[in-house]
Amino acid sequence: MRRRRPAFPAGGGAAIIRGMRVFGLTGNIGSGKSTVAAMFREAGIPVLDADRISREVSAPDGSAYAAVLSEFGSGILSPDGSIDRGRLAEIVFSDPARRARLEAITHPAILSAMKESLERIARSGHRVAIVEAALIHESGRKGLFEAVISVICERSEQMRRHAGRGGMSREQVTSREAAQMDAGEKARASKYVIDNSGDREATRRQVERIARILLNT
Repeated sequence: MRRRRPAFPAGGGAAIIRGMRVFGLTGNIGSGKSTVAAMFREAGIPVLDADRISREVSAPDGSAYAAVLSEFGSGILSPDGSIDRGRLAEIVFSDPARRARLEAITHPAILSAMKESLERIARSGHRVAIVEAALIHESGRKGLFEAVISVICERSEQMRRHAGRGGMSREQVTSREAAQMDAGEKARASKYVIDNSGDREATRRQVERIARILLNT
């Protein structure tokens, strides 16, 4: 997979916010990344969802809405004037150049909103936080974090989860997979790896072990 120039500066967790240790959580589609994120929250570590932040900055009152609409046109809009993320995804996941353009528009807004959220978390007394994002390595965001945690699972389990994923065709899943780094390569590029192939308790034990490391080092 061809690598693009990093969209964000390197330099560890302080590149996001000083005084807080910030870790990245990533994993390919169907790996169970969101399940792992929920477990980290239960273990006492706040987790920001970069996809949720992306939705917020692209909402009609969000900071990136006008620029996204200008770039991709009114054909991406739902009847209520919001951006139809499924329609936009069909465009950008089939065209790497357009995906890069979307990232150039949204990433600065996402980073700004992320900093604001982390500052609120720090003020509440937390010294460790995690940012959940699918494309940390692919978009050059690894340098923003003290370390990255990668969630992996067996291919057969990924396929089972794909089958149960509502509203997404096999073609849509395939296009998203094509935009992602190979899961093994992603794991090797990460400091911590959680294998989510087994049952929930096996995954939870791994999460709790890593949570203790992050909170106590």
